[in-house]
Amino acid sequence: MDEIIHKLVRRFKTNDPFVIAKGLNIIIRHAEFNEGTRGFYYRRLRRRFIVIDNGLSEEWQRVVCAHELGHDRLHSGLSQFWIDEHTFFNTGKYERQANLFAVKLLTHSTEQELGETEEAYLLRCGVPKQLHNLKM
Repeated sequence: MDEIIHKLVRRFKTNDPFVIAKGLNIIIRHAEFNEGTRGFYYRRLRRRFIVIDNGLSEEWQRVVCAHELGHDRLHSGLSQFWIDEHTFFNTGKYERQANLFAVKLLTHSTEQELGETEEAYLLRCGVPKQLHNLKM
């Protein structure tokens, strides 16, 4: 996973998931979803799509884009919905991997400052508190 992220950042000279997705010819769409769904990734006729809930903050849209980009890079061929843990769906291994991919991508180009707590560092990188429990 780390090597995949490193190559993406080096190739596109950014860790911005929207720029990377565009560079990979992944089409980004926005739609209104029911509570609990923030976005999803799917393939159709050899085209790849990331659909993001348009009611989310910019920070969360960035996180969801990074998460769905993780599905594209790590789980090609699968269309995974990102469902909040408060639903009856099992988030499972693929969701945890995509979450970790998102956190690693968003923190890739930013170093933790001396004396900075991990929580402050992750918040500075745009990682919401809900994802701070992931083991990096």
